[in-house]
This record gives sequence, structure tokens and C-alpha cells, in this order.
Amino acid sequence: MADTDKIKSIRESTGLSLGQIKKALDEAGGDETKAREILKAQGVAVAAKKSSREMKEGIVDAYIHANRKLGAMVEVSCETDFVARNSEFQRLVHDLAMHIAAAKPGTAEELLDQPFIKDPSLTVRDLISQHIAKLGENIQIGRFEIFDI
Repeated sequence: MADTDKIKSIRESTGLSLGQIKKALDEAGGDETKAREILKAQGVAVAAKKSSREMKEGIVDAYIHANRKLGAMVEVSCETDFVARNSEFQRLVHDLAMHIAAAKPGTAEELLDQPFIKDPSLTVRDLISQHIAKLGENIQIGRFEIFDI
């Protein structure tokens, strides 16, 4: 696979910048799998660095299943209203609400350790770390509630 195809593939799945992807591919000697591992580790490091930053913004979103007998609401915090209004952040929060409805975690810590329903190769914690790296702000799950009839 050509480098441009690898870069395109990684960018489509992570949304990270071309520069970050190219640097990781160079560091991995062109191995796409190793580059993805490097990017994942970098995302975790970025998330850890930003974890102490104060969050004053965020959104609440809900997911209602098609049968109208199952739903979930989740509150997700970020640092600025700029990110709270970002469509990528809003999509993340909606996906988290859908995940919560489907997986029914009992606590926030349990939620973070679950495999993400849309991509089981990622945990919810990994998914959030990717978005922290992509959006450049601390992101944390606040409260959530599951409604099941």
C-alpha cells in the first residue's frame, strides 16, 4: 500500500492531522499498524496532559431507540463553547448516548472501560482520548441516565 493510501486510511478512521499521521508513519517505518499504535499512545498522552484543565462548557444529548422503549441521556463536558458547538464533539456525545443505551454501564468508570459499540477495537476511554487529541481540549463524561421500559 502506498504511503498516501496509508495516510488516507488512518485519517479517515482517526480524523487526525496529516502531519501527525505522516510523522507516526515515519516513526513506524511505514507500518500502518505500528503508526496507529503510536497515534493511540500520543492521544493518551495528550489526554493525560489536558485532564487537569477546567471544563466550563459541554452539552447534553439523548438517544432514543427505534422501539421507543429504551433511551439514554448523557452530559459531556469540555473547556470552551467553541468545541461544544463543534459537530465532531456533538457527534461524539450522541454516539456516547447510543453506547450507553446499548451497553447499559452502571458507572462512568465501567463505561470508560467498555469496548465502544461502533468500533470494538476501541474502548470508550480510547475514543474520548482520540477526540481530546483531535479537538485539543479536555473532554469528560459527567452524568448519564438510562431509561428502559
